[in-house]
Amino acid sequence: MSGFRKMRRQDRQLSEAAARQLLEEGEYGVLATVGEDDWPYGVPLSYVYDDGKIYFHGATAGQKADNLRHQPRASFTVVGATHVLPAKFSTAYESTIAFGVVRPVPPEQQAAALLLLARKYCYDYMDRAESYARESVGNVGVYCLEIQHLTGKKRPE
Repeated sequence: MSGFRKMRRQDRQLSEAAARQLLEEGEYGVLATVGEDDWPYGVPLSYVYDDGKIYFHGATAGQKADNLRHQPRASFTVVGATHVLPAKFSTAYESTIAFGVVRPVPPEQQAAALLLLARKYCYDYMDRAESYARESVGNVGVYCLEIQHLTGKKRPE
């Protein structure tokens, strides 16, 4: 996809595989959208990465949903391990940013996406997750960000 800058500090750039691994292992991320009023909106959320896509759920009404209806292009940031390096006036970190288009997951695919989330966050309760996912279809918004551009960066200690 064109229009994306090259990373300034290429010496800190993660490989695409390492950036995807960080997406797989991350606990939460921040979805950044833009509303009709042109104000940016970043919201932390639980997610799951699967096959080049980021799935998340939430309300069907509210700022996030309104912004995505207005402009489906978004970015999603995950920050991994960090460690402040006071003597160096810096921080060791790892992060990745995914850019793509967010679409609602069709109703017939929502239960599967919710089960992916359950496997990540509620793995000890998978015996109840399937019925919970089926009951949630139509009651929550389920979204998918299809990644079109991915960057990752790391500053080692």
